[in-house]
Amino acid sequence: MPAITATSVHAAFAATAARCPGRPFLNVLPETAAVYGIEAGEISYAQAAAEVERLRAALEGAGLGAGHRLMLLMENRPSFFLWWLAANGLGASVVPVNPDLRAAELEYMIGHVTPALAVAIPARVPDLQAAARAAGIAMPVAAPDAPLPRVSAAPVFKGDEAAVLYTSGSTGRPKGCVLGNDYFIIAGNWYSGVGGLCELRDGDRMITPLPIFHMNAMACSFMAMIAIGGCLTALDRFHPRTWWQSVRASRADCLHYLGVMPSMLMGLPESPEDRAHGVRFGFGAGIDPKLHAAFEARFGFPLVEAWAMTETGNGAVIAASHPPRRVGESCLGRPGSGMEMRIIGDDGQEVAPGEPGELLVRAAGPDPRAGFFREYYKDPAATAEAWEGGWFHTGDIVRQEQSGEVFFVDRKKNVIRRSGENIAAVEVESVLMRHPAVKAAAVAAVPDDIRGDEVFACLIVDNSAPDLAEEIARWALGQMAYYKVPGYIAFVAELPLTATNKLQRAELKALAARLVNDPATVNTTHLKRRQVA
Repeated sequence: MPAITATSVHAAFAATAARCPGRPFLNVLPETAAVYGIEAGEISYAQAAAEVERLRAALEGAGLGAGHRLMLLMENRPSFFLWWLAANGLGASVVPVNPDLRAAELEYMIGHVTPALAVAIPARVPDLQAAARAAGIAMPVAAPDAPLPRVSAAPVFKGDEAAVLYTSGSTGRPKGCVLGNDYFIIAGNWYSGVGGLCELRDGDRMITPLPIFHMNAMACSFMAMIAIGGCLTALDRFHPRTWWQSVRASRADCLHYLGVMPSMLMGLPESPEDRAHGVRFGFGAGIDPKLHAAFEARFGFPLVEAWAMTETGNGAVIAASHPPRRVGESCLGRPGSGMEMRIIGDDGQEVAPGEPGELLVRAAGPDPRAGFFREYYKDPAATAEAWEGGWFHTGDIVRQEQSGEVFFVDRKKNVIRRSGENIAAVEVESVLMRHPAVKAAAVAAVPDDIRGDEVFACLIVDNSAPDLAEEIARWALGQMAYYKVPGYIAFVAELPLTATNKLQRAELKALAARLVNDPATVNTTHLKRRQVA
C-alpha cells in the first residue's frame, strides 16, 4: 500500500489525484443529497482537484493566506473536505464548527481562535455574524455559493498548522487542539498500514455517519482514503432504519461506528438482508460488551474496538486489529510499536499488571509528540499539565494484563459521554448559571441505555415555580448544543461541597443516581432534539 510522503494534506491529496484521477473520491447518497439539497453521485479525484483549485483561487482572491484561519460550518456536506483542501493549499488552517453549537458557544469559539473568514451554510450565516459581533472579532461570513468578502485580519500563526479542533475539557471551556499537517499524514499512514482485521486495500470504499468536523472523520476516514486512493461516503448522520440500505448503496468495504450505533441496529428486527453487504470490518469504539459477539454473528463482520483522542491522533492509538481477540470484554487490543504507554495509580507510580490506572502515552522514537496535537491554543499551562513528565496524561482509566491486552475501564476526567459526544460538566454548569433563576448548578452523568450517558443537573433556585425546569431547559437550548442540555433537572436545597466550597464530584454522581427516578425530578429529554436552522 503506498504511504503518504507529502508534507501537507493538500499535497497528499494532489499526489493521489495525479496517481488515480478517474477513481471516485467522495460519494453522496440520494438520502444525504435530499437532506442537504445537493447533487447525489460520485465525485472523482480529478473533479475534486478542479473544484479545490477553484476554491483555492477564490480564497486567495479574498485575501486568505498563510497564517490565517478559515472557520467552516458545513454540517456533514462533502464540500467541507474541498474547502479544507483549498485552505490547506494556501497555508491556511481550518476551524470546523459543530453545527449544534449555539450562541454562547459560538461567541466563545470565535473570540478564542479569531478566524479571518467563515464559510457557513446559508441558514447559519446570521448566527456566525452575530457571534462574531458579540465577540468583537472582525470575521466576515459567507455562504458557500456567495462571493467571498475581503479578509482584513492579519495572520495569527506561523508554520504548518492544518486545523484547530475543539474538545471538551474537564476543567473549563472547550480547549482548542492545534493540529499540524503531520498529525493528519501520520493518521492516514497508520490506518492504511495497520493491517490485520483493519487491512485496507487499494481503492477500498468506506462509509461513515460520524461528524466530519471531528478527529475521526478528518484524520482517520478522510486521510485513509487519500492514502489508498479510496472513496468516502459521509452520511448526514446515522439513520438506523435505512443504515444497511446506505451501506449497500455505497458499496462499502469498511465502516466507522460508535457504541450507540450497534445497540440501535441490534434492536431492529432480524432480516434476511442483515448480511447482504460487502463490509469486511467496522472500526470504532464503545460497543456494549454484551452485544459485541452477537452483533458480529448476526451481521457477519468484526467490529474492531480502538482507543484514541483528539490530542493523540494516531500518534498513539490502540486497536484490537490483530489476534488474539477478546470480544465482549471492552478489550482495546495491544499497543502498536509506534507508541509507548504507562498505567499509573493516584500515587504516580505504575500499577501492577491487571490493576486499573490512568493511561499515559507518547510516540515511540526521538519525538514523543510525533502525530499528537501541538498545543492547547492560548493555554500553555494546560498543555504543560497534560504533558507532565514527558507523557501525555489521557484521563482514561485502563488495565493491562500480563499478555499485553489493554482493557478500557472508565474515565478519570469529569466528562460526560453522550452518543459519542464529550460534554464537560463545568461548561454546562457555567451556562446554566447565567439563567436568572439559577443560584447554583452542578452537573453529573447518569446512565442511559441508548446513549451511554445523559446529563443530570442539580439546581438551586429561589422559587421552583411550575414548569421552571422545562423553561430552563428550553432557554439552555438557545445557549449550547442540544446534547449538552440537561435531560433531567432536580431542584435541591444544597449541593455536596467540600470545606473549601468545591463540588464533591463523587457524591454528586451518587446523588444524581438516587434522584434520577425521584418523582420530583423533571425529565426534559423530550426537549433534546437536534435543531434545524
